[in-house]
Amino acid sequence: MPAIYEAQNLLQVVVGVAVFGMMLWALIDCARTRADAFAAAGKRTKQFWLLLTGGAALIGFIFMFSPFSIFNVIAVVAAAVYLADVRPAVKSVQGHGGSSSHMGPYGPW
Repeated sequence: MPAIYEAQNLLQVVVGVAVFGMMLWALIDCARTRADAFAAAGKRTKQFWLLLTGGAALIGFIFMFSPFSIFNVIAVVAAAVYLADVRPAVKSVQGHGGSSSHMGPYGPW
């Protein structure tokens, strides 16, 4: 039976490190984005998203070895909202949108 516990602990550490990496990605991307792009995209301010993603990364670091705690789940949701909603909107305003660069005369290729 102890082997199953070791496998569960290893899986928990792998998930914790991966989730913390996602939170760091959100924080670094937010820090590198121009402040005026957030307003142009109709999103909250850069300061708001820096605080949110920074707090998420801090919580992710604290709970790295316990990734399924409620605090870490909330932090994952905050970072995921930034990466899935805010980041694409801000990148399209800045001209770094992926879908518009592959447009032909009649739509996407």
